[in-house]
Amino acid sequence: MANNETPLVIRHDKSGVCTLTLNRPRARNALSLSMIDAMIHNLSNIAEDPSARVVVIAGAGPAFCAGHDLKELKATPDPAATQILFSRCSDMMMRLVRLPQPVIAKVHGVATAAGCQLVATADLALAGNSAEFATPGVNIGLFCTTPSVAVSRSISRKKAMEMLLTGAPITAAAAETMGLINSTVPDDDLDETVDALAKLITSKSAHILSLGKKAFYEQIEKPIAESYVYASAVMAQNMLDEDCTEGISAFIEKRAPNWRA
Repeated sequence: MANNETPLVIRHDKSGVCTLTLNRPRARNALSLSMIDAMIHNLSNIAEDPSARVVVIAGAGPAFCAGHDLKELKATPDPAATQILFSRCSDMMMRLVRLPQPVIAKVHGVATAAGCQLVATADLALAGNSAEFATPGVNIGLFCTTPSVAVSRSISRKKAMEMLLTGAPITAAAAETMGLINSTVPDDDLDETVDALAKLITSKSAHILSLGKKAFYEQIEKPIAESYVYASAVMAQNMLDEDCTEGISAFIEKRAPNWRA
C-alpha cells in the first residue's frame, strides 16, 4: 500500500484500549483479501504489545461489516485463489480467538455473513439498537459455511440453522436474546457503553485475563470431564501467580490491587 493511500484498517490506541476500525465505508467494510491481511498484520502486532489491554473492533461509515467482498469473489474464478481468501479469513478469526487480549465487537448498522462471523468470534459484542445481523449467503447461492462455525458456537443449533437456512436478518434485540451479542443499547450510547466496558476490563490483571481467555476456549471444546481436569490444573497454577497473590491480599486488606502489568 502506498503511503498516500487510506489504510484499510485504522488502529487507534488510548489508555490501554486498542481500536481497530474497518475502513472501507463505501463498501460497507466488506472483507477484501487486502483488508483481511491488514487485520492479520494488526493482530500480530497487538498480540506482542503489552500496552494493548483490550481490543475493540469497529466499522467506519454506515455499517459494521457486510461480509466478504462479492465483487472480488466474482472476479476471482480460480478455485485456488478463492481457497486462499477463505483460509486467510479463517486465520484472521482464529487470531482473534487466540489473541491474549479480550476482544469487543462494537456493532452498528449491519453485520452480515463474515461480518456476523466477526461478531460471533469476538469475546464480547455490544450493538446499537438499530443494528441488524444475518447470514444471508443462501439468498445468493453461497451458503455461509465458515460464518456458521462461529455463529453455531455462540447461539443454539436451532437458531443458528434458522439464520443460515433462511438468510433473514434479525434485530439487535433478537441477537441479544439469542446470545449472539451481550447487549443492545441506544445507538447514541454505543460508543460510551463500549468505552466503559473496555475501561472496566483494563482495570483487571492483563496476565490473568490472557490466562483465563486461553483456558476458556481450550476447555469449551473438550468433554466435560476433561474440561474439569484441565480447568482444575489451570486454577491450581493460577493460584501460584503473583497477580493472584496480590489480588487476594488486596481483597483482604480492602485496597485496590497493584497488578504487575
